[in-house]
Amino acid sequence: MDRRKFLKQSSLASSLFFVPSFVRAFEQVASSSLGYKRLVIIQLSGGNDGLNTIIPFGNDLYYKARPTLGIKANDTIKLNDEIGLNGSLTPLKRLYDNGHLTIINNVGYPNPVRSHFRSMDIWQTATDSDKFSQSGWLGRYLDAYGKQPYSAIEINDSLSLAMKGETTNAIATQDPKVFYNLSKDPYFQNIHNHKNDAHLSEHNLGYLYKSMIAAESSAKYIYETSKTVSTTKAYPNNTFGKQLKTTAQFINSKIDSKVFYCSLNGFDTHVNQLNNQKRLLKTYAEGVEAFVQDLKDKDSFKDTLILTFSEFGRRVNQNANVGTDHGTANNVFIIGDQLKKQGLYNNMASLSDLDINGDLKFEIDFRTIYATVLNKWLEVDDKKILNKSFKQLDFI
Repeated sequence: MDRRKFLKQSSLASSLFFVPSFVRAFEQVASSSLGYKRLVIIQLSGGNDGLNTIIPFGNDLYYKARPTLGIKANDTIKLNDEIGLNGSLTPLKRLYDNGHLTIINNVGYPNPVRSHFRSMDIWQTATDSDKFSQSGWLGRYLDAYGKQPYSAIEINDSLSLAMKGETTNAIATQDPKVFYNLSKDPYFQNIHNHKNDAHLSEHNLGYLYKSMIAAESSAKYIYETSKTVSTTKAYPNNTFGKQLKTTAQFINSKIDSKVFYCSLNGFDTHVNQLNNQKRLLKTYAEGVEAFVQDLKDKDSFKDTLILTFSEFGRRVNQNANVGTDHGTANNVFIIGDQLKKQGLYNNMASLSDLDINGDLKFEIDFRTIYATVLNKWLEVDDKKILNKSFKQLDFI
């Protein structure tokens, strides 16, 4: 086998599959769907402006800080006499009215960082802002409790840090058929034929050989299981809608996966924010509503919890370009059929008591949300995953 061709092919495989070298034998039978709880993470990349998402239209300080960027009360979807949703979130309001949405306000972490990359790393690794980690919180969940790499799947061509463990990484794929077809490439077959060669365990390429062999088994299982179902539900014709449609296909097929990860980009709205954010929130809300209905149609929603976050909020004051700059605390959406406290989980942050930099003060450490999801939803030891103990919240 030509080594240069192999290296090229194995590099492609590694960028797509992220499968570890020591994966256990492939299991053919998926677990029963009864009580098989699944977690779907949706990442709003770029730092969504929480104040123009959950809008304190009854607070004059909001309009003082945002004389042209503030959204008028009549343009919001009112939740009560003081607070409303962005007008693009009508589908989310229907989930709210049906008791399927909990909004957690003022979420952040101590000593916040305004760098996109660093703050996203903090959210994805669940570490303190002055600590660094090469593993994500969901990757560590996979290390401890995952049966296979496909126990966690990211609907993307590359893997987020959140999904990388210390010993096990999740699977990254946007299309199970493409994933399977690539695994059937002749180079993969050639590797498979040489998997028992004695020199592989000592050779520097042994890891890649084993990784690609494991990827082939995972690809076959994911494709053959997920193709057993189809949906007639109409999703928005955009990348995010396609991600959620694929996720629903995985869940409705009863694939033996517990965690799914999706993302929507573009929320870094420094300039002309109103129209950009309106478009993005519409994309998010329409996609999520179609996704929830798809799961309901197949009786899968009751066992699915959806968590939406962004790496930080925006500054309270608008900038000179009718946008907002990087801020701190933000809101988190929890969507599901088993919510204990629906609607607004807590009050919005004070606009009269800001931090020294003029930012919102965080009230809830995002890791308390993770701990609650791990302990009360996935029913695992949250301290083992997060490496320290956090207070449990009461939304599940």
